[in-house]
Amino acid sequence: MIKYLGSKRLLVPSIVDVVRSLPGVRRVVDLFSGTSRVGHALKAAGFAVTSNDHNAYAATLARCYVQADREDWEAPARALLSELSALPGREGWFTETYCRQSRFFQPHNGARIDAIREAIAEKSLPPLLEAILLVSLMEAADRVDSTTGVQMAYLKQWAPRASKPLELRLPALLPRAEAGPGFAHEADAVALAAEIDADLLYLDPPYNQHKYLGNYHIWESLVRWDKPAVYGIANKRIDCKDRTSRFNRRRDLGPALAEIIATARARILLVSFSSEGFLSREEIVSLLAARGPVRVVEFDYKRYVGARIGIYNPAGEKVGAISHTENKEYLFVVGGD
Repeated sequence: MIKYLGSKRLLVPSIVDVVRSLPGVRRVVDLFSGTSRVGHALKAAGFAVTSNDHNAYAATLARCYVQADREDWEAPARALLSELSALPGREGWFTETYCRQSRFFQPHNGARIDAIREAIAEKSLPPLLEAILLVSLMEAADRVDSTTGVQMAYLKQWAPRASKPLELRLPALLPRAEAGPGFAHEADAVALAAEIDADLLYLDPPYNQHKYLGNYHIWESLVRWDKPAVYGIANKRIDCKDRTSRFNRRRDLGPALAEIIATARARILLVSFSSEGFLSREEIVSLLAARGPVRVVEFDYKRYVGARIGIYNPAGEKVGAISHTENKEYLFVVGGD
């Protein structure tokens, strides 16, 4: 899966263990699905998972990893990936934007991305099959990028992986879960929480001012293929300026989360949150307490690699000190007793 700030890769086994320990859970909703790493693991554990994210690239990951079942889509996906892998590179908008005007990818890989993405667009495929191909392309590009893991900037010197040739691989599709089929949505989280019935609602919302759209704007453009106007050194999509979320604003995060907690149609809530977030552990507990006693599990967690490298100016000179290299991750559980 793609490199991702806020990924729960190391916490996934603990999250799955918590869900398994709760009585009567079969249907789970992952309201802020991101990479769908959690939803994928819960599907593998046999739960019927519904994933949601308002960003197109994340919803596409969910269609691939949560909704698409291996027995239905593996064969056609393999055939098309073989066809797409044979395409010669053809420089276009992607190469010009992310290889020439900026240095996220080397041009030989940018040209392959352009050719493959145009071919996918021309095929008018079923949505789930298209999602599998787009995820394959996204992950292939992620393996040859030149960043520290976010697309706010690119490395001054090429990362060694950037010279490797782009390689399409079949994503790790799962068979249909024992508890039932999965679904993927691209909806407003607050509205969806009040509409979907589930045994458990998993919440891993944005926790500070850093917007995932800005951090992963290239994936958004690759999936939408709308070739938007861009700005800045990182060539961000122009809509990064005005596509906002209540969860990225300190004054709005608490009320937005409180609304979900009050209206969620699930008997159990499982909330993942970081000590780097706008809300403290005590504030989260206070919000959740409206639904009953709250149990908290705490983990020590390393910050993402970019935060550990340090702070540098445009000339490459170190200009600031790192405040901390570790934080705490919390799992809050309410209901299910």
